Amino acid sequence: MSFYVYLSGEIHTSWRDEIIGGAQEHQLDIIFTSPITDHAASDAAGDMLSADVSSESPFWRDHQSAKVNAIRTQTLIEQADLVVVRFGQEYKQWNAAFDAGYCAALDKPYITLHDDNIIHPLKEVNAGAKARASTTAQVVEILRYVLKA
Repeated sequence: MSFYVYLSGEIHTSWRDEIIGGAQEHQLDIIFTSPITDHAASDAAGDMLSADVSSESPFWRDHQSAKVNAIRTQTLIEQADLVVVRFGQEYKQWNAAFDAGYCAALDKPYITLHDDNIIHPLKEVNAGAKARASTTAQVVEILRYVLKA
């Protein structure tokens, strides 16, 4: 039986590849899913819904694309056995915080992954998490424990 893990959050570093690689190294039966990680493609996800995107206000373009992206995000989070939510240093990831809140509302277990210097602003998000990791290796160890212990 495969374990489904959704990898949410920051898209500018290789953290997803590190977790997937670590899981493969330990021969864990995990199917990983994630949001669209191509920033431009994600921003344009709803463009087909408007005849002239160039005349759309930034709000409506973002609104349409957020809804189209939510089809994927909500479905994959609901199907997941566990969600890993990564918060990076460079950008404010409101989408990651939203995903963590959605997990909490669904009573879906999630792990937060972030550096120590943003513990305070994420205190509520971390309070709902089953674990808080600071490295991808820690996430892999949690997955190894859950699946092999």
